[in-house]
Amino acid sequence: MTHIRINLISAFKRLEGAYAPNTIKSYYADVTQFVDWCDAKDFSAFPLDDKVLVEFIEAHQFTLKYATVRRKLAALRRINSLLGCPDVAHSQEFHLALRRMRRGQSAERRQARGINEDLLLRMIAAQPRTLTGTRNRALLSLGYDFLARRSELTALEVGDVKFTEGGGLRAVIRRSKGDQFGRGRLVYGSRRSAKHLRAWLRCLPGGGGLIFRAVGGGKVLDRPLCGRSVSNIVKLSVVKARGARPRECEVSGHSLRVGAAQDLLIRGHDISAIMRAGGWDSVRVVSNYLRLAEHNIWE
Repeated sequence: MTHIRINLISAFKRLEGAYAPNTIKSYYADVTQFVDWCDAKDFSAFPLDDKVLVEFIEAHQFTLKYATVRRKLAALRRINSLLGCPDVAHSQEFHLALRRMRRGQSAERRQARGINEDLLLRMIAAQPRTLTGTRNRALLSLGYDFLARRSELTALEVGDVKFTEGGGLRAVIRRSKGDQFGRGRLVYGSRRSAKHLRAWLRCLPGGGGLIFRAVGGGKVLDRPLCGRSVSNIVKLSVVKARGARPRECEVSGHSLRVGAAQDLLIRGHDISAIMRAGGWDSVRVVSNYLRLAEHNIWE
């Protein structure tokens, strides 16, 4: 193992506890990719050199998205600082390379399509009458009602959810991508969600712990459901409901969240209420989700 890689391991250990595990994982992937690229080019990765960064941008201007490169550059600067290296002073060539990359790519972002309530009900109805189907019905229903991210769904625990006298439910999402310090967000579920969640909770052994877990061999496993599994459940459920497989970019684990936000907008809720419901801090991000709300995008 090279000296730089030993130093990188030490730098990443310093991030533990201060950043979310997924953030550290993303930083690690971005930095190691850069180090590998530098090794192949016989460049020194750290301290960061502006000329090397310019060449890195130009080498990836047609293979990576502009936003991806900006994220990688932010990760590199953070690790550069943790390694005790001076901050790099960006030249005009650096800024021109970034600007050239941005102008050379389409401004149109590939946005996951929203799953509105009508499609959601069809997806729930299409689930098999099995243990897996019972879990998936609860997951789909809560994902829509809570405007939840994949990571928020997989982190939900039985104690986070309370059934209300009116037949619905309320829950606390204790930590999320937009809430790194754990202030928490109160969310509410419909009678539909309460019914499907009750059915799933009756299947859980022990009566506590994480709500959404893996299923195998006809029983609930002591293993949490991962974010990738949530995405796969959503995608396969769309196929079951519509009888046609969408393009890969059309559906993601966020599609429930997007569709719920779009439905709230159509029903007359203002953007501030939607931001509170979904735990968004940025109006710009929410606007990207809502801009297709008036179109029947699945027909």
